[in-house]
Amino acid sequence: MTIESALAWSTATLSPTSFLTPVIQMMFVSGETGEPSPETTTLIESIVQDQVQHMLRECSVLATRRGSRSISTDDLFMLIRHDRAKISRLRHFLQWKDVRRSVKDSDDKGGDAGADVGAGEDLAAGVMGGGPAGPGPEAGKKAKRAKVDLVWEVQSFFNEIAPQKDDVEDEEEEEMNYATLQRLKNADERTKNMTREEYVHWSDCRQASFTYRKGKRFKEWAGFGLITDSKPSDDIIDILGFLTFEIVQTLTEEALKVKDAEDLYKKESGAGEQMNGKKRKRERGLFDPPEEAREPVQPGHVQEAYRRLQRGNLKAKAMLNFTRNAHRAALKLV
Repeated sequence: MTIESALAWSTATLSPTSFLTPVIQMMFVSGETGEPSPETTTLIESIVQDQVQHMLRECSVLATRRGSRSISTDDLFMLIRHDRAKISRLRHFLQWKDVRRSVKDSDDKGGDAGADVGAGEDLAAGVMGGGPAGPGPEAGKKAKRAKVDLVWEVQSFFNEIAPQKDDVEDEEEEEMNYATLQRLKNADERTKNMTREEYVHWSDCRQASFTYRKGKRFKEWAGFGLITDSKPSDDIIDILGFLTFEIVQTLTEEALKVKDAEDLYKKESGAGEQMNGKKRKRERGLFDPPEEAREPVQPGHVQEAYRRLQRGNLKAKAMLNFTRNAHRAALKLV
């Protein structure tokens, strides 16, 4: 079964609230070149759904502490505050979303819309690494990114803040840039030998989303109305869509590491072949047929990857030694 047939299967046989099709596409973009089984994709979808519902429950608790009945974007930021690289990527995402919104509004109003649209296109090209190197000074002023303040930062306590230099990068941006460059390098390695048709399909899979044009279905799937009664804003839906892609990507990358370690062990141990009571690795001959395509990630690899990503603080567990208290680690966000 190819990637295309897997997508056709998921579209034809799944319930209206299922998101297996974007899961298959996100896994393919994240490095899974095999054809994942329905059990694997269903497992990943259930993990993502559990993570989203956990986020909504935690956000509801934070909103109650603030004395509010509705959750806000600050509550979602608080949940991932310890992952500085992810925080920076999310702020970057929201900033460029604001730029696109401003460009669209100026286009609807007319006037200097042409100049603003051109500036937005140049800025987007600069972010994606293609097209012109960047806009000119005037274009940068018209489509300047809005700063997304975090609720725990000192400047969020004041109505007016001192202007910051644009060429100064903080530690969060440095970590984001390093992680982004690593993923771009991996994507380049995976796509450099693709044909034109394969690359077009890979580019289409990069646009997979749980939320884009699926807002109503996503709200029902995530549990809005059951877990929380608040009506989510567009920014909250977009942030959850961003985080769901991050969860699938992280799970797939970790599951591939688990599978590679297992394949290496099997290769070094001779894959169970024995001769004269000793394990022996069979060497390939000159006229042997070509090796089979890479096996896809199995549910066991995903489970082990999820277990590794859920590793908690060992210090808290060690403090319970010689006591009768059971160590129950809280669910961590992937």
